[in-house]
Amino acid sequence: MKPVLNTTLFFLLLVAVWAALTGDLLRWGIGPEEPLWSPYVLPPPSVVGQYLWDNTVNGKIPLSMLITLRRLLIGYAIGLVLGVPLGMLAARFRCVSDTLGVLALGLQALPSVCWVPLACIWFGQTEAALLFVVIMGTLWSVLLSTQNGMKSVPPIYARAARTMGSSPFHTLVCVTLPASAPFVVSGMKQGWAFAWRSLMAAEIYVAVVSGFGIGQYLHYGRELQRMYQVIGIMFIIILVGLLADKILFSPAERWLHHRWGTDKE
Repeated sequence: MKPVLNTTLFFLLLVAVWAALTGDLLRWGIGPEEPLWSPYVLPPPSVVGQYLWDNTVNGKIPLSMLITLRRLLIGYAIGLVLGVPLGMLAARFRCVSDTLGVLALGLQALPSVCWVPLACIWFGQTEAALLFVVIMGTLWSVLLSTQNGMKSVPPIYARAARTMGSSPFHTLVCVTLPASAPFVVSGMKQGWAFAWRSLMAAEIYVAVVSGFGIGQYLHYGRELQRMYQVIGIMFIIILVGLLADKILFSPAERWLHHRWGTDKE
């Protein structure tokens, strides 16, 4: 409970400082008489909060979130389906590691936004372009984490399985892969973060008429010079990333590390 309280107090303090510096607390005599920044440059928390409240109540933000999360989940799932088996192959065969593994290492360092022009040329202004960018953001980190995780498994596990009559394929799927699960889940979390950032970059540049996503709200906030909209959407993007980590990935990581005795406690 104490970590939650510390985190809550920290963010409340940040909002309070923001409110004081932008003139939101002048009614209580807190902060400079004149805001340090113009509301056009840095709107106060009350304006951002009002924007988020109004667009949540009228359904615009929830609908855009559903559209964005649907794209994210589809692209992320495809990236996992491709990345895990390819990572297993790279861990098992040296030739795959020396070719596909090196390619993955290079492409992982490529910023996600670099895929957007290519996706637009190949697929046009379509959902496929968005999914392609998300898959590219997910695939390589999942592949590398699966490969590294399986290589970190003590060789004694595989030797013991083979001694008991396990075939190479059975050993790979039923022994080495489960033993590397904590590291694979860490890669899945990293892949989720890359996928989320990739989708935001794609939605900013790819105007898809089939659905108005959160990234497009960010883009049009900049185009219309609505800083309160830009900051509000940034808060939503951060919140989704934090919730995914705290609710899904971190508990799964802790359980798996405890299950396999690799936790540090």
